[in-house]
Amino acid sequence: MTDDVPLPDDVDALKALLIEARAQLAERDIEIEQLKAQIDKLRRMQFGRKSEQLDRQIERLETKLEDLTGGRGAADVRRARASGTSAPVGTTAPKEALPPHLLREEHVLDTGSNCPNCGNAMQPLGEDVSEQLARVAAAFKVIRTIRRKAVCPCCHHFSQPPMPVLPIERSIAHPSLLADILVSKFADHQPLYRLSEIAARDGVTLDRASMGRWVGQCEELCRPLTEALRRYVMASFKLHADDTPIPVLAPGNRKTRTGRLWVYVRDDSRSGSTEPAAVWFAYSPDRKGIHPQSHLAGFEGILQADAYGGFNELYEGGRIREAACWDHARRYLYDVHVRTPTEATRHVLELIGELYGIEAHIRGAPPGERRQVRQHKSIPVLAAINAWMTHKRATLSAKSELTKAINYSLNQWDALVLYCDDGRVEISNALAENALRCVSLGRKNFLFAGSDSGGERAAAMYGLIGSCKLNGINPLSYLEYLLTHIADHKINRIGELLPWNVADRLPVLSPPPISL
Repeated sequence: MTDDVPLPDDVDALKALLIEARAQLAERDIEIEQLKAQIDKLRRMQFGRKSEQLDRQIERLETKLEDLTGGRGAADVRRARASGTSAPVGTTAPKEALPPHLLREEHVLDTGSNCPNCGNAMQPLGEDVSEQLARVAAAFKVIRTIRRKAVCPCCHHFSQPPMPVLPIERSIAHPSLLADILVSKFADHQPLYRLSEIAARDGVTLDRASMGRWVGQCEELCRPLTEALRRYVMASFKLHADDTPIPVLAPGNRKTRTGRLWVYVRDDSRSGSTEPAAVWFAYSPDRKGIHPQSHLAGFEGILQADAYGGFNELYEGGRIREAACWDHARRYLYDVHVRTPTEATRHVLELIGELYGIEAHIRGAPPGERRQVRQHKSIPVLAAINAWMTHKRATLSAKSELTKAINYSLNQWDALVLYCDDGRVEISNALAENALRCVSLGRKNFLFAGSDSGGERAAAMYGLIGSCKLNGINPLSYLEYLLTHIADHKINRIGELLPWNVADRLPVLSPPPISL
């Protein structure tokens, strides 16, 4: 039974639907317990999954780095011991003081009140202060809400403060815990079973099934907000779009099928806009063109994306104009150059590099200025690139890899040069690719999504967390605030809870990590 099926007016029919729904819930509970038992059994077994070659290479480099820095640390200790000091000296001190917003805990080391030599009273002579950065592990705590009762002895009026609204009623989960689970899962890419293990080390039982249910409840609670986020993103005159595969567990067997996560980014800060940047994700069970066509049904403007054929229908009629990505065009040429480097491929790559150099100097400038610079400086370089490609293609076999790389660019030439006619457009689609990095990291940790609905939940949370990051907002602080207020917030004013609209009520995002 789905939400969009009209309910019958007949009482007996309604009772039958209720019985059916209860049976389905009972079956789901049994399936959850069976899955938990299977997972517990599998986790007691040794099993693994082979990584991709790139992942293995990264792991080897990370291991080598750990060995080198560990060896250096051991040498520091040996050097300290040899010199007779009690501890090794740290690396170069940070150039700036430690962040002032951090809590300070003072350890005061006082001198004796009397001189150890003559016994007279000591006089204060100032002090030396040094600071070290400490890390205090996150701690669980229990919040007890005590509601006092009172009664009037005269008229017997009874009074008691109402219970504060919680995102999940009659649940042990405080908004701060829910926010932490969501950020750990969708920003830090920790599966729920790992969060359960981490909590167990503090003597706290967090059932995986309960946390999974909380995630689903939070996503559903935030659904009106993610819809408001979608409307805001689609109201832009220019969007960056991309997609990436996500393995999804197929029902009824242990195999996976490939779903897709689509990303749409509104971010015009590089052309001097002060409007908040935002990102919206959508999930689909496949990569058919009908999905982006549905997502962009009400959009009018410029779409910056790759050459995926599913977008082509959108460009018909002129409602949406295509802007291509020079990152993709360069990547095809670079791959050929790496395999078979020649002076010709080096030359064209240098020309493309000039285009990016021009962009670096006008980043953040207003659209008119960007267009003027591009017309003056970029168009001559683009003409040289086009001439090289046209001439070079005539000398190559139609089946050569370089021909394919050149054809990719020439077939999209109008879309590749559109950015020179509109200062609001970017040279590449890097904004969308950057937004998808969270999916790549999550995919590596989770291995697969459990279902299509799991993909939809991931899309909703990726959008909210990604929009926080684009605006320099701490996702943990934002989600705690959101879950504290959303349950009783008016639905027709839900846009007031978008990240940038509550930023002034949240703690400031910590500065970048300090090199120690």
